[in-house]
Amino acid sequence: MSVKAFELVPAVERDLLMGDKARINIECIECCGKHLYMGTNDCFIHHFLLDEVTSSKGKLSYSAQKLLHKYLGLKKPVAELRAASALERLIVLCDGMVFLVDMVTLETVPSAAGGGAKIRGVTAFCINENPVNGDPFCVEIGVLSSKRRMVQIYMVYEDRVQLVKEVATPEQPCAVSVDGYFLCLALATQYMILNYNTGASQDLFPYNSEGRRPIVKRIGREEFLLAAPGGLGMFANAEGVSQRAPVNWSESVIGAAVCFPYVVALDESFITIHSMLDQQLKQTLSFRDGHILQDFEGKVILASTKAVYVLVPLPLERQIQDLLASHRVEEALVLTEGAQQNIPKDKFQILHKRILQQAGFIQFGQLQFLEAKEHFRKGQLDVRELISLYPLLLPASSSFTRCHPPLHEFADLNHLAQGDQETVLRCKKFLITYLGEVRSTEVANGCREDVDTALLKLYAEQDHDSLLDLLASDNACLLADSVPWLEKYQKYFALGLLYRSNGQDSAALQLWIRVADGDLQDSTRSDLYEYIVDFLCSSLDLVWKYADWALRKDPTIGVHIFTKRPATKELPELNPDDVISYLGKHSQALLLYLEHLVLERRIKKEKVHTHLAVLYLEEVLSLLSQSPADEEQISRAREKLQSLLRESNLYRAPFLLGKMENCEQLLLERATLHGKLEEHDKALHILVHKLRDFPSAEAFCIWASSCRDSAYQQQLFHLLLGVYLDGNPPGKAHSAADGGGDLEMAAVDLLNRHGEVFDAVRVLRVLPEGWSLQLLRPFLGRAIRASIHGCRTSQIALGLAHSENLQLLHDRLKDRKKPIFVSEKKGCHLCHNTFSEPDVVCLPGGVPVHTHCVAQRVRDSPTKRQLTNSSNHT
Repeated sequence: MSVKAFELVPAVERDLLMGDKARINIECIECCGKHLYMGTNDCFIHHFLLDEVTSSKGKLSYSAQKLLHKYLGLKKPVAELRAASALERLIVLCDGMVFLVDMVTLETVPSAAGGGAKIRGVTAFCINENPVNGDPFCVEIGVLSSKRRMVQIYMVYEDRVQLVKEVATPEQPCAVSVDGYFLCLALATQYMILNYNTGASQDLFPYNSEGRRPIVKRIGREEFLLAAPGGLGMFANAEGVSQRAPVNWSESVIGAAVCFPYVVALDESFITIHSMLDQQLKQTLSFRDGHILQDFEGKVILASTKAVYVLVPLPLERQIQDLLASHRVEEALVLTEGAQQNIPKDKFQILHKRILQQAGFIQFGQLQFLEAKEHFRKGQLDVRELISLYPLLLPASSSFTRCHPPLHEFADLNHLAQGDQETVLRCKKFLITYLGEVRSTEVANGCREDVDTALLKLYAEQDHDSLLDLLASDNACLLADSVPWLEKYQKYFALGLLYRSNGQDSAALQLWIRVADGDLQDSTRSDLYEYIVDFLCSSLDLVWKYADWALRKDPTIGVHIFTKRPATKELPELNPDDVISYLGKHSQALLLYLEHLVLERRIKKEKVHTHLAVLYLEEVLSLLSQSPADEEQISRAREKLQSLLRESNLYRAPFLLGKMENCEQLLLERATLHGKLEEHDKALHILVHKLRDFPSAEAFCIWASSCRDSAYQQQLFHLLLGVYLDGNPPGKAHSAADGGGDLEMAAVDLLNRHGEVFDAVRVLRVLPEGWSLQLLRPFLGRAIRASIHGCRTSQIALGLAHSENLQLLHDRLKDRKKPIFVSEKKGCHLCHNTFSEPDVVCLPGGVPVHTHCVAQRVRDSPTKRQLTNSSNHT
């Protein structure tokens, strides 16, 4: 694809060169700085001064001034000119002879004494641009001889030339280029690389020099450009390897040069310009009768037979901008990156970033979002450049202004989309993705508020799920810009989160309460009420202000404000007394809170336990008073009351008993309270005689003795047995209708089920004489087994104690058999004084101590004092 990379500018017009002499033709040219030399077919050298002139519009032109011309005195055309500026000499090839000419006067330099200044029999020569000789005042040249198949290396001095090397070649060379020790040669049938220092050679590829003019051009250090068969321009390095892809020029190329990153080639009618980066033809210029193309220190000069032109490269930035204007993004990037070696590092980095950013916007406009994002990332785009395309997304307080010159051609997103809403939507989705990726990276540094605010607006507008995640995390959304936007799209829950992130918890709660009450519509959270309660659980300042609303709305959930508060150092615990006082007007919530304190937190306060028991009792009494009564509710309420009465030991039992004294429907609860007061006879009287609930009577005995010893349990069961056997309560006559038989059967069942608990002898003494042994057989069997088990257990314990005693006696005997060593040098283990007499006491382990020390220790021991004070037995 074409790009305007060069302009052809005239340098020396025909009239200035030849005047009215029509037969004069240009044969060769040389440029050294501003000085231009031309050799003509009439054996003249012409010297011009070229000045660059830049117009007000930036257009470059050349002004040529002829300084001198000189006839060389030969009858042949000047075939070649090369400048040696360090020597102020021109090296001239004319009529098969190389000689030196003064660059200023154009006079031929005479030979120095003892040496010649001419080389004869030469067909071509070239200067070594990478000389191996360190002498700054001599020039190395490679010379092709017309008579021998060899290359000669000469050193050219100010007034003489010196042969230093001759290198034989397999064929007659017709073109040569030198770099260091390496010769690149065009032979009659092929190209080759030859190291004239080592003699090593490398054949490149075949070539027929008869059909066309060979091209051997040094383009860089140890790298050459060659005209290959098939109209290819091949690159080859000193090792004979091509590290660049070839360019496809014409079969009739006359000359070639490199002006990075382009290869310029001249044929009979055109100048073609190919890129070395992608090998594509970039530009073609018409140029007829051209026969010379050479580059001099980066300046490409062409000549026809009558005039000279300069091929002026356009500025690289202009070329890149032209490519971008044509939306040729990849070519622009390839050209930019390929030119890196010719641009200072700092300038290149700035240029490269801008080109990447422009490329990103071009691909963004083409909806190629993945490519655009990658170029934005590499080009380190200020993300606000992208946000500014979207109307109203940047905060009103943002100080951002777009880059100048602009990075793109779009006024805004509407201009880009041309009214296509699908395009607008796709662009907004891309921005959401892009901002989400960069907001936590260095790209957002310095503009986090702009990025987060824009992202919030997009989320709200698109009803995006990530809106809540943004606001629940650390964010920099601007409140003034975000509030109207969230209100516009009825995102009141999100607005509350924004208030929270800005430290305005009270404003957030007021807004959420309006949504929960239905004053504002927002379907974001169906469980908003529960969310508010959870929020109040973690708040200390607002709980007393808004708890009343939560409790009135739903006391069973609202009480979670007090029951599910997290236990952290940052959140002090509420005083239960304050909460109980506050909940006084919310009876259901108060009940739930007291249950939390008693049943979950296991708080040990009599006041709390009693309060809960009273509330349970009042609930039961209230249900009992209703007509008709709901038996299921009454049953559940009594179960809770009974469970508390049984499990808690902290409530005031007499107070509760007084509240239910006259309620005959709560006999079971009264029995439990009598049990708590150790009034077991009254409790059993209620259970047996009033309720006739024998299983509950047995369960009472088990419950009342659950944390006591076996003797206490035995006492309770004997008490129950006595109640059964005593029959009717005092004051009532015995009759069959009173169920005396039931009591006897209950007594029998009690004995048979719990025979091991009773004292069998005591039971047998109180049983009626008329009861048969067969009726009591299970009881007697259990009693006998329990007695035998107890006897045998006692025997085992006695045997174990006796065995332990024997073991201790054995250990004492063993210790007595051992000698105890006592000396004046050995100290007592208790007082640490030495022994003065042999009477000692031996502690376990054979440790000797004073007798008076042991006696004192026994007198001071707590066990001895306790025995002395508690008993008169010795």
